[in-house]
Amino acid sequence: MLPLAKLESLSSRYHELEEMLCQQDVLTDAKRYTQLNRERAELEPLVLNFKKLKATQARLAEDKVALDDAELRSMVIEEIPMLEAEIIELESKVEQLLLPTDPNDARNTLLEIRSGAGGEEAALFAADLFRMYARYAERQKWRIEIMSSSEASAGGLKELIALVTGERVYSRLRFEGGVHRVQRVPATEAQGRIHTSTATVAVLPEADEVDVEINEADLEINIAASGGPGGQGVNTTNSAVQIQHKPSGLIVKCQDERSQIKNKAKAMKVLRARLLEREQAAHNQAVSAERKSMVGSADRAEKIRTYNYPQNRITDHRIGLTLHNLDTVMDGAIDELVSALRTSYQAELLKEQSGT
Repeated sequence: MLPLAKLESLSSRYHELEEMLCQQDVLTDAKRYTQLNRERAELEPLVLNFKKLKATQARLAEDKVALDDAELRSMVIEEIPMLEAEIIELESKVEQLLLPTDPNDARNTLLEIRSGAGGEEAALFAADLFRMYARYAERQKWRIEIMSSSEASAGGLKELIALVTGERVYSRLRFEGGVHRVQRVPATEAQGRIHTSTATVAVLPEADEVDVEINEADLEINIAASGGPGGQGVNTTNSAVQIQHKPSGLIVKCQDERSQIKNKAKAMKVLRARLLEREQAAHNQAVSAERKSMVGSADRAEKIRTYNYPQNRITDHRIGLTLHNLDTVMDGAIDELVSALRTSYQAELLKEQSGT
């Protein structure tokens, strides 16, 4: 049974928020407006589906009354099973939407990819992972902006940080964090032996300025000549920006833009995201544990997923899912993996909520 009183209360809160967001004192208070608008956006899917459920239930009740009318019976008798099926589907959807949600789900995301164990092959795999996520972002109509990157000498990526913006990015990518393992024959392997390498992925929700207050006096900003493989202009201007947040010890460097101002703005975005993550971890031990398990030490044994090229196979070890379409997955078709992980997570939440 759905908690109808709670649903009515949440619906009332949603309409209250809509009215508040039109008030002048809220419109002129950026922090309050952002918080209230985020709350309204989180409630919207639940409220709209509950409204649709009530309308469908009312329609079913009318159809059942019409069964007693000889003239109307033939019109409603076929519709009743469809309405009953729709109600079951809507009840399930509302039940899922009632589950506790991560307040970061609607946020944009900083995606950090780093090569792990395996030398040059690990760097090449890190680049392949970034391409996979970039193609997935295209399919979702998201936008990717590279904040910082460092190429390996033989190709591939040592490290890349990208901002992914779009609709509910974090909710789709949050389970991608962890150590990804690849098994394949490197192009440089003359004997045809399969090598195992790793890359790490971290997924951080983007922080708004209102979420994290940074005192300029706490920052140490250094400017230097940008460095990078082969670029002419990149080495002729003092545009690389390194920011150290002295209270936390966090250091962020951005050099991809020729503009010092743009590099500083990007570095501040990364710094805010990392400070927000630290702040949330300090208040929630579970978040801290999740973050630790997300990256670990990048050792080959610590893996969430294995990409086996010779067998065109991909396995997610957390949910025991194996697919045999690695070629299409690496081209960005990761919906099946994303959906399966989200479904498994929701099932665990339902189990906890029911106490079973």
